[in-house]
Amino acid sequence: MLRRPWSPCLDEEVILIDPPTWPGHGRLWSHLVSDVSFAELHAFADRIGLPPRGFERDHYDIPSHLYETAVGAGATPVGSRELLLRLTAAGLRRPKRSRRPRGGTETEPRRLPESTSPGAHP
Repeated sequence: MLRRPWSPCLDEEVILIDPPTWPGHGRLWSHLVSDVSFAELHAFADRIGLPPRGFERDHYDIPSHLYETAVGAGATPVGSRELLLRLTAAGLRRPKRSRRPRGGTETEPRRLPESTSPGAHP
């Protein structure tokens, strides 16, 4: 399959999809992104019937049985590495935030607000 060369031209609609190789919930998943805008991505997802709950930070999770539907509707198949590079280059990457500080465990114990502390009076 021939791939068209990547062009950073921003007036061209480009929706990208990686292969369904990501396991989760007993099936394989692809990622669907735009390297232009989130508005473009949401419009494309709506056109192929993806529910809004499939959007996570900067991409839609696509179950493997909808991969061909997305490609048939115009999504460009790319490898996972290229998808990530292009999403990042477009400034649309929203990485996961760690719940804990880097480097290990929390250094201070969690404190309850005074009104819920044991022995607090209303």
